[in-house]
Amino acid sequence: MTGQSLFVLGGARSGKSRYAQARAEAIAGRHTLVATAEARDAEMRDRIARHRADRDQRWRTVEAPRDLAAAIDAANGADAVALVDCLTIWISNLMLAEADIDAATRDLCEAIQRFEGQLILVANEVGLGIVPDNALARRFRDEAGRANQAVAAAAQEVQMIFAGLPQRLK
Repeated sequence: MTGQSLFVLGGARSGKSRYAQARAEAIAGRHTLVATAEARDAEMRDRIARHRADRDQRWRTVEAPRDLAAAIDAANGADAVALVDCLTIWISNLMLAEADIDAATRDLCEAIQRFEGQLILVANEVGLGIVPDNALARRFRDEAGRANQAVAAAAQEVQMIFAGLPQRLK
């Protein structure tokens, strides 16, 4: 691995995306946001618009709802600063597409290892709550948990965000 990778985890509304963006903006380079969300409804369109408004003109946005490894590879370079937001939505997209999540996660971890610049990835930690009451929600929690474990192992640094406050885990 020639670059640096940071994995930022936290609960919903914990400040993880804001923290990750601030870390990325503190680095000089060619900034790319790799967005995984799709604007499937009005509420998500509003969220996407708010996130775009939070970024200045240095950011280029690439939408990658499913083929995340290819998007990371396309953003690669020694001067690259790439922010992936977020892996949890990516897992949802893969589930909806009935894709092979294990293979996609392996591809993602390989892309993390190949990245030459600064790579920051964001995900929700969904395993801290109660056990979901239905099979689909339990599968989602399990798939997200397995992907988070793999990405945490591949990343050089892992930060957990609680109420906007980072805690370094690795």
